[in-house]
Amino acid sequence: MSPAPRTDPSLRDAGEIARELGADLERGLSSQEAARRLETEGPNELRAAPPVPKWKKLLAQLRDPLVYLLLVAVVVSLAVWALRGADEPPVDAIVIAVIVVANAVLGYVQGARAEQAVAALKRMTAATSAVVRDGELRRVPSAELVRGDLLVLGEGDAVGADARLVQAAALRVQEASLTGESEAVLKDPATLREHVALGDRTAMVWKGTAVTQGTGRAIVTATGMSTQMGAIATMLERAKAEETPLQREIAHVGRMLGLAVIVIAAIVVGTVFATSDVESLADAVQVLLLGVSLAVAAVPEGLPAILSVVLALGVQRMAKHRAIVKELSSVETLGSASVICSDKTGTLTRAEMTIERVTTASGSARVTGIGYTPKGRVEDENSELVGGPLHAEDIVVLSGGALASDAELHERDGEWTIEGDPTEAAFLVAEHKLGAHERRKKRFARVAVVPFTSERKRMSTIERDHEHGDELVLITKGAPDVLLERCTRVRVGMDAVALDEAWRTRIVADVDALTDDALRTLSVAYRPLATDESARADESLEHDLIFVGTVGIIDPPRAEAGVAVHEARRAGIRVLMITGDHPRTALRIATDLGIAEPGARALTGNQLESLDEAALRGAVHATSVYARVAPEHKLRIVDALQAEGNVVAMTGDGVNDAPALKSADIGIAMGVTGTEVTKEAAKMILADDNFATIVRAVREGRGIFDNIRKFLRYLLSSNMGEVLTVFFGVVLADVIGLRGAGDGVVVPLLATQILWINLVTDSGPALAMGVDPETDDVMARPPRPLHERVIDRRMWAGVLLVGAVMAFATLLAIDLHLPGGLFDGAHALERARTAGFTTLVLAQLFNCFNARSEDTSAFRHLFVNPWLWGAVVLGVVLQIAVVELPFLQHAFGTEPLTLVQWLLCAGLASLVLWVSELRKLLARRSR
Repeated sequence: MSPAPRTDPSLRDAGEIARELGADLERGLSSQEAARRLETEGPNELRAAPPVPKWKKLLAQLRDPLVYLLLVAVVVSLAVWALRGADEPPVDAIVIAVIVVANAVLGYVQGARAEQAVAALKRMTAATSAVVRDGELRRVPSAELVRGDLLVLGEGDAVGADARLVQAAALRVQEASLTGESEAVLKDPATLREHVALGDRTAMVWKGTAVTQGTGRAIVTATGMSTQMGAIATMLERAKAEETPLQREIAHVGRMLGLAVIVIAAIVVGTVFATSDVESLADAVQVLLLGVSLAVAAVPEGLPAILSVVLALGVQRMAKHRAIVKELSSVETLGSASVICSDKTGTLTRAEMTIERVTTASGSARVTGIGYTPKGRVEDENSELVGGPLHAEDIVVLSGGALASDAELHERDGEWTIEGDPTEAAFLVAEHKLGAHERRKKRFARVAVVPFTSERKRMSTIERDHEHGDELVLITKGAPDVLLERCTRVRVGMDAVALDEAWRTRIVADVDALTDDALRTLSVAYRPLATDESARADESLEHDLIFVGTVGIIDPPRAEAGVAVHEARRAGIRVLMITGDHPRTALRIATDLGIAEPGARALTGNQLESLDEAALRGAVHATSVYARVAPEHKLRIVDALQAEGNVVAMTGDGVNDAPALKSADIGIAMGVTGTEVTKEAAKMILADDNFATIVRAVREGRGIFDNIRKFLRYLLSSNMGEVLTVFFGVVLADVIGLRGAGDGVVVPLLATQILWINLVTDSGPALAMGVDPETDDVMARPPRPLHERVIDRRMWAGVLLVGAVMAFATLLAIDLHLPGGLFDGAHALERARTAGFTTLVLAQLFNCFNARSEDTSAFRHLFVNPWLWGAVVLGVVLQIAVVELPFLQHAFGTEPLTLVQWLLCAGLASLVLWVSELRKLLARRSR
């Protein structure tokens, strides 16, 4: 194991620390050594709360007041059984205990599945860091960093571990998360002379901070809990995860329903005591067990676990579509999105800058083909450009742009990819199409670079020309207006002529024509240098240039983006484009994709700055395209949209986009081009940077929310059926013949039967509905307002109606079998109760199909969910077993039914489906 550096590495020389840690400042660690250290030192992670043992998780399923009631019921049943002499097995106590344990196991399994799904998502969104290993630059999970690793830092990176800087170029790091300092700190690898506060240790970078500017390299000195962030990890360990709004509402519904049902159960128990002959302790226990069982069965205590599983599985499904949702709560918000604010480049477009036109002194040429695959040609009036002045000028423009560039073009396994700036790569691709690439590579050798900056708006390189006696030439590429100011001549064919006013006017007109066609413009110029000029490679060389020509570049829109925009608009979602590009370019792409109407206007960053908050709210209401917008403007746009009551999804990729992403209801980071800081701030990550993926995720989010409503509708209506059956069975006991059907206490359902219904018909079908394919066209309706309740009045009305029909069918089944009721039957109480019990179970299974939609017929898309059919078939098989198998008959108080009786029960149970179908038909016609 490598030794640890002494305290405060900022006071020691970086080379000394590298030697002590066995690190190589050029090649980094070897892969084998890094693996050995990771094995020895452990992962670079903050200590999480210790895992809860499985037995504790299982016992946690029993921490419910209603379960406590059941356990009390078990104790009471055992006491009564003992007082009776313990002649027969304590059937009631055993059945209740088995059902309690079964429910606990089911809840544990559901919780474990949810935890596994969330853990898988965390692995997908894990941060990565750039390191040098085996002499190669690699990107590895930050959790695999070890002491001695050579970190490579760039703008947008999240610092993966505490590290001592080796080199830095304009490196600034935001350390607010650690030190509270709001301003980014300028870093310097120089050794400090004295011990200073954490925020002043400029030679160090810290785990959990973010690079906002510049580049650097640093040796990792501490990982995991040994980092400065690890020193405050105890606060993180105490932090509790907050419930989502959806979870809070469902918990509220459960509490309210539980309170209501306990009151109803108390009324039922009181009514039974008042109207029945309760002559013994056993009778009293039976009545109390009925009340407790009714309360337990009516409250969907499994809702939180089912909700977590459904959300987690839905989010995993979204991840397969390349939309990685970091927080389960975001799924709910995603379905409510009313505005999507999207970047242009890479999201709505291919992010493959393509030169479309070249204009020079001798005319204009068209370049065919799009993307980075160098297939296409340079054409003059629809024929390939070969020879002549225009050809010679185009060679200088395209090869010159390729020289004044740091991009590279590679072919790997038949696929062309780039490294570097996409705009610079466009010159390389066009140069290949012209056939000038190989000659240019042999002819020129780079001597020095005057780099591009946003202030200079240009880049120059000094090249040695091997075909002209190794003379030096300065090649400059940049914005046309900037270059023209520094040019005194213009290239015409093979010659250079004076750049007079007429030439300037023509060049400006050519640039304007390209801009009018929404093309991004870059110009190329050059001049020969004297031998002694190469000694000062700076911008002072950029004068007396020879202007060559201008290219028009476009980032082609994605073919699927237009379809996605149309789908979003169909769903009532506004799509806004926010880009730093030119307004004309933005409007062309926006119009092509259907984001803006023809003739629409774009709002620029400068115009945004001149608007007060009230004026901005009015502007965002009518404007769909924002151009020349800086990242800080995005935050104002988000705030203005939210002030208008919108639920905003915002995309971003740069460090400065992070505040807007945090402020948006759904911050969406680019997975390919996005920085680590942006991914950290976002709630969702696009693995493919594609706008169509956002719309697909919205559809998936709406589908998940619909499925949550499905199983809520199912659980609540089914449980309501149980409550109403027992309540009206007791109240109407004389009417349906129950009162005289037996001695002592006579109730429509036994406590064990109610608990069986709760076990068989709740979790399985509800979970199956959680993965139900889309029943309704979720994109054919407007976004759901966030203030709208998950369980609204309409759903409650449906729940009560279905519950009432279930109760009616169940009590009718009992009445048809009992003598002395509305219908004079000929069977004993046990057979009648078995028929009612079976009818209620089958009615709830019929309700599975009915609950899949508030409006759509249950017979539409009937066979698209095999899991639901599996849950229904299993429920039927279990009910047949409890009715027909002798040992279960004794436990649950049932008798075997004839085929005719089974068919009668099924027919009565199907009333739930037919009444709901009629209600849906009337609702559709009324609309």
